[in-house]
Amino acid sequence: MQRETIAAGEFDYVIVGAGTAGCVLAARLSEDRDVRVLLLEAGGKDDYHWIHVPVGYLYCIGNPRTDWLYRTSAEAGLNGRTLSYPRGRVLGGSSSINGMIYMRGQREDYDEWARVVGDPSWSWDAVLPIFKRSEDHHGGGNEWHGAGGGWRVEQQRLKWKVLEAFREAAQQAGIPPTDDFNRGDNTGVGYFEVNQKHGVRWNASKAFLRPALARRNLSVVTGALASRLVFEGKRCVGLVYQRNGHDAREFVARARGEVIVAAGAVNSPQLLELSGIGNGARLQRLGIETVQDLRGVGENLQDHLQLRMAYRVTGVRTLNTLSAHWWGKLWIGAQYAFSRSGPMSMSPSQLGAFAKSSADDRSITRADIEYHVQPLSLDRFGEPLHRFDAFTASACHLRPTSRGSIHIESPDSKAPPLIAPNYLSTDYDRRAAANALRLTRRIVASPALARYAPQEILPGVEFQTEEELVKAAGAVGTTIFHPVGTCRMGVANDPGAVVDARLRVMGVTGLRVVDASVMPTITSGNTNSPTLMIAERASDMIRADRRAGAVGASASPDAATVAAA
Repeated sequence: MQRETIAAGEFDYVIVGAGTAGCVLAARLSEDRDVRVLLLEAGGKDDYHWIHVPVGYLYCIGNPRTDWLYRTSAEAGLNGRTLSYPRGRVLGGSSSINGMIYMRGQREDYDEWARVVGDPSWSWDAVLPIFKRSEDHHGGGNEWHGAGGGWRVEQQRLKWKVLEAFREAAQQAGIPPTDDFNRGDNTGVGYFEVNQKHGVRWNASKAFLRPALARRNLSVVTGALASRLVFEGKRCVGLVYQRNGHDAREFVARARGEVIVAAGAVNSPQLLELSGIGNGARLQRLGIETVQDLRGVGENLQDHLQLRMAYRVTGVRTLNTLSAHWWGKLWIGAQYAFSRSGPMSMSPSQLGAFAKSSADDRSITRADIEYHVQPLSLDRFGEPLHRFDAFTASACHLRPTSRGSIHIESPDSKAPPLIAPNYLSTDYDRRAAANALRLTRRIVASPALARYAPQEILPGVEFQTEEELVKAAGAVGTTIFHPVGTCRMGVANDPGAVVDARLRVMGVTGLRVVDASVMPTITSGNTNSPTLMIAERASDMIRADRRAGAVGASASPDAATVAAA
């Protein structure tokens, strides 16, 4: 069938992707009522009930209604295994399916960004006020936290005896207690704070997009799959997209000001390559005309690999046995129905800890391991819980030196890209993995857990030598869903950089990338709230550029909103 191209209208800003960054951008940019903003999302509305029940991530990950259903290539470092690679495909993006943990990272992460891009406005001291501006912290505003912003942060609404024992054991192993992981040094053990409101998930759609939907200058289209960017010479002037569930027609949204790609660390490099921005030789092999040869597009992929260690226990109840019986399920449901508490209000991980993987390695100057501890165990995600009481302590290396890539293999926008994280590909990362497994064993061997007689069931006590521990890490390692870096920031003479410090794509005009893909290096913790901060900073930059005359204003500020699919 011959494809028909239909103009979808002209806007000042066209935003691709209604994930965390896209929701923030749409809300902030549409505050200026004399501009028209279009937000496009490939997925649907966030009206699926399991998005909002915290434990519902179990039904959202691996569900085509809310997940892109990506998989990695076979990973040599994981003993040839492939992994599912969840990414949100719905309003709110991955904030609609993630673990809800509120985590900024460490001061040094952002100071390193500032050094790499030559811009002190990315330093910790500069971005802390941006974090605070977005935040509505349960403790109110203070030196470290904000109040009244859209991003609600609350304490979790349950505790487990086995987690209390792990917390005490971690302290006995030398990890100090903490009541706040978000003051720039997250060393310590304590309970994660979460993006919830009264026991319900608080995603970026609720926090930022919904309050802005009443504005007549903001248009939102769901079910809109971006096909390619439109260029006139070196200037990006719009976007071509198709509507899910419709025929093969293509729609064009033109941008008088800028197109802002906020599609995430997987889809942003994919869209750039589909549009002729990337490694010219690679694009030529796929029959795509090169608009700008940028070798860094799709490179520099970084992710946190978590190593799941599970321990069988006795004398203490865990979710494994509580949820195994009808009366337990009834009690769990009643707790949530009447008080929005209990296991249904759980984030995937409740207790956290940050520590050095090796106390003897002087090159490790700050915590480089993060623990996610859970009162449950299973063989792998998506399978039933074990029928006996157990807990899981997952350790992830926060600053891996392994680098992977994400690249298209076809000019078809519907074809998934090749995701190759390249986990455990350096000696440094393999050594950190072995040390993390040893550290976990030291914690579990501390007196506080002895009363529950923990027995290691995953990966197993038979793995003892350095070589065996690396093999064990490859067997139990899995993504913790933090891909970043595939369109990284840098300076003009940096051959691997894709965007500059103001997130403008190098070598072209009218185009920015605003999402986790711009991170030069991964943050030392969960990546959702750092992505939100990036979007807040970008919105300030974009609005400032427009006031300076870099972006044209709209002559039709009250254009009717495009109906969402």
